[in-house]
Amino acid sequence: MELRKVRLGDVGKIVTGKTPSTKNEEFFSGNIPFITPEDIAYGFRIDDSLRHLSLDGLDSIKSNSLNGFSVLVGCIGSDMGNVAYSEKKCATNQQINSITDINEDFDPLFVYYLLSTKKKHLRQMAGSTTTPLLPKSVFESIEYYFPSILHQKKIAAVLSALDDKIALNKKMNQKLEAMAKRLYDYWFVQFDFPDENGRPYKTSGGPMTHNETLKREIPTGWEVVQFQDLCTVKRGASPRPIDDFMDESKQGMPWVKISDATSCESPFLIQIKEFIIREGISKSVQVKPATLIVSNSASPGIPKFIQIDACVHDGWLVILDYKEPYKYYLYYTIQMLRYNLLNMANGSIFKNLKTDYLKEYNCVNPPKEVLNAFHSEIKKYMDLILHIEKETIKLTALRDKLLPLLMNGQVVVE
Repeated sequence: MELRKVRLGDVGKIVTGKTPSTKNEEFFSGNIPFITPEDIAYGFRIDDSLRHLSLDGLDSIKSNSLNGFSVLVGCIGSDMGNVAYSEKKCATNQQINSITDINEDFDPLFVYYLLSTKKKHLRQMAGSTTTPLLPKSVFESIEYYFPSILHQKKIAAVLSALDDKIALNKKMNQKLEAMAKRLYDYWFVQFDFPDENGRPYKTSGGPMTHNETLKREIPTGWEVVQFQDLCTVKRGASPRPIDDFMDESKQGMPWVKISDATSCESPFLIQIKEFIIREGISKSVQVKPATLIVSNSASPGIPKFIQIDACVHDGWLVILDYKEPYKYYLYYTIQMLRYNLLNMANGSIFKNLKTDYLKEYNCVNPPKEVLNAFHSEIKKYMDLILHIEKETIKLTALRDKLLPLLMNGQVVVE
């Protein structure tokens, strides 16, 4: 496979983003994606963004906007070298350099995948200052080797097929979890669980009684309990100083930190980034697969099921000693509570949630037959979510293994 060296500035037009005037609130009131480093942190295709611009806002930075397939590269600080792409009319802030209007000798998807392998090199090009910066003039002068357009298309086709499936899996899981949340809401917030005739309880006239503790009506005969009456809530723990116990060889026990929760959209934690020496922490916070944990610092109120044997950081609460039918009921009760838990948390820099807030939360305790029926239904969703999540992890590992091999010619697509 023949390769030729090409400047990024010759691949297409290089555009450095720009932020419209923040004094004009109307500029940020539309639906045109305004992409920042946070949006490109996880790579691949950007279909939407956290912030948006109006047509007037986009027009105010017209010469810095993008239209059509564009490869976006983070070019400052910790976001240096993060890569994504967009096929929509959009704009970015000044921390992103983009390649747009890509020339016909280059496959846009191949350009994206090539730059995805160059994070370390891009950081080197930015220098070793406190805040590394890769200005447009340096970015467009960087040279990389490209195969023929035919080989570019073949390589991009293989990798994009994997990425498309990964993206589809994520959308499927988002829909499945949304359906599961709606089921919980339907049964335990609206109280329209199926009655003995299969009809929605409250809507069909099921008897309701005002509960003074919850300040609302609940199904007649249902009891109200504290969260701690249904399970045990205890804190994780961290050895001090923690750095002395970290295991760089990754031969120790997975160490579940808060960052593992915030970087994972799934209800399940399967992959953990850091490891700890097994003797470094008490067995009391070593948890078994399927244990439910809840973040209580930094981003309080995120529930996760750990799918591996692991140690739990003191930023987590561990939920134990509940009967099997309560498993997903407790999970979605915490999900529903998250906004309240965030408001209850204290701390100006890192939010911390007092354990008692969750322990003393008042909630309904459904009758056994209703709880069992809910568990049976919700388990179908959660089992499928877990299956898809495991498949996604395998596909991601395959893509990450193939990516450098295809780019350096070790693997050739016939």
